[in-house]
Amino acid sequence: MRFDKPIGIWLLFFPAGWAVAMAAPKTEILYYLLLMLVGAAVTRAAGCILNDLTDRKLDAKVERTKTRPLASGAVKVWQAIALLILLLGIALAIALSLPLKVFYLALLALPMIAAYPWMKRLTGWPQAFLGLTFNLGALFAWVAVCPTLPLTPFLLYFAGVAWTLGYDTIYAIQDMADDEAAGIRSSARTLGLPRIQRFVEICYGVMFGLLILAGLLINARVAFYAGIALASAHVFWQTRQLPCTPERAGALFRSNQWLGLVLLAGMLADRWL
Repeated sequence: MRFDKPIGIWLLFFPAGWAVAMAAPKTEILYYLLLMLVGAAVTRAAGCILNDLTDRKLDAKVERTKTRPLASGAVKVWQAIALLILLLGIALAIALSLPLKVFYLALLALPMIAAYPWMKRLTGWPQAFLGLTFNLGALFAWVAVCPTLPLTPFLLYFAGVAWTLGYDTIYAIQDMADDEAAGIRSSARTLGLPRIQRFVEICYGVMFGLLILAGLLINARVAFYAGIALASAHVFWQTRQLPCTPERAGALFRSNQWLGLVLLAGMLADRWL
């Protein structure tokens, strides 16, 4: 379930948290943030298990992943499936506690989650599909607190997609050599190290552009844009270190939790102040 590596939970949570911060009634923001955090933890755990079930033979060929429970044989397939069913049941209970539109969106997300592990076999851009799947939380959270889906949550969603495409390309640097030997595709391999920096800069630039548009639509004030300015400074620091070694790539990837937190803090300050 990767609870020992919570970075995935935070990256899944933040787009949903942004939507809550921008759209939920002030008195209910903390409740919905907590609910989205629990949902992110459960959903990410289920996604990890599904990914490991699909990739257990490939994972055994990659140095960084060969010790994962299924790849190493420490956990049996039937045990993983039983845990997956339990987690999906919890996720279903959370979805059913929210407006019916959230349940319908969850039905859309399930086949996307199931399809993602196969993308690294079919396309050189599995990170793009991950972004489309990983950021549905922005739409889930918005319909959980609002009866309609205007343009703003879609701007948040595609901002998250661009963000994921950037940070997961950095993540993929860690496994480029092993991925090539195992026949696993990634955006990092497709681009090659010399072009990764410019590509990530473009992804993050698109993210900030869409977030600024979302802020304009909700008449955001100084705190919102201050958060974007601080996050931009972090991105400048992050991208100046590209291309980098596999070891450094892992640290840069994990630093995106602070980028997401700064943006969320700016949005919350904008609502409460």
